[in-house]
Amino acid sequence: MSDFDRNAQVWGAGRAQQTSAVEMDQGLRSFMLGVYNNMSIGLAITGLMAIGISMLAIAGYSPSGKVTALTPLGQALYLSPLKWVVMLAPLAFIFFFSFKAESMSSSTARAMFFAFAAVMGISLSSIFVVFTGESIAKVFFITAASFAGLSLFGYTTKKSLSGIGSFLIMGLIGLVIASVVNIFLASSALSFAISVIGVLVFAGLTAWDTQRLKEMYLYSDMDSESAAKLSVNGALSLYLNFVNMFQMLLSLFGSKQE
Repeated sequence: MSDFDRNAQVWGAGRAQQTSAVEMDQGLRSFMLGVYNNMSIGLAITGLMAIGISMLAIAGYSPSGKVTALTPLGQALYLSPLKWVVMLAPLAFIFFFSFKAESMSSSTARAMFFAFAAVMGISLSSIFVVFTGESIAKVFFITAASFAGLSLFGYTTKKSLSGIGSFLIMGLIGLVIASVVNIFLASSALSFAISVIGVLVFAGLTAWDTQRLKEMYLYSDMDSESAAKLSVNGALSLYLNFVNMFQMLLSLFGSKQE
C-alpha cells in the first residue's frame, strides 16, 4: 500500500510538472505572438504612411518612372530645412521611450509605439524619390524572409547568444557614429561599409533580441501588465532591427531611379 501511495505521489508530481510546462509553453507562445503582432502592426503603419506621404509629395514621373517634380509638401519634406526634423524625429521618439519606458503603462507604450511607427513612415517616404518601387518591394521581401529565419533561429536555438550581445551593441554604437560622420564626409566607400556591417549587426540583433525576449519571459516573475509592456518594448526592438536591416539592404541592392 505504501509503495502504491508513493508511486501515485510521484506520478501526480510528474503530471503537475507536465501541466506547468504546458502552461508555460502556451504562455510563451502567446507572449511572442503578441510581440510579433505589435511589430507587424507597426510595420504596416510605417509602410502605409510612407506610401501615402510619397503619393502626396511626388507630383510627376518620367516615362521610365523617375520622379520629375515634387509637390509643395514634397519640397518641404525633402528639400527644405524641415527634412532634418523629419530625419531626426524618430530618434527623438527612441530617446523618449528610453527615459519613459518604466513609467508608462502598456497601453500608453503601445500608442507611443504606433505613433513612432507613423513618424518613421514619414521619414522613410523619401526612399520612393530615390529608389524604384520594384526594388523597394524586392528588398522588403528579402528583409522579411531574412528576419523570419533569424528570429526563428533565435527562438529555437539551444545555444546562448548572450555572449555576442555586447559585441553587437558596440557594433551598433560604431554604426551610429560612422553614419553621423558620413553625413559630413559623404563618402560612398564609407557608406558601403556601413551598409555591409549594418546588415550583419542587425541580423545578429534580430536573433539575440528574440532569444532575450524569450528568456526574459521564462525566467522573470511578471504580472500581466509587465508582460504586456515587455511585449511592446520587444516589438519596438524587433521593429527597429527590421527597419534598419531593410534600409541597409536597400542601400546595397536597391535600384536607384535613373
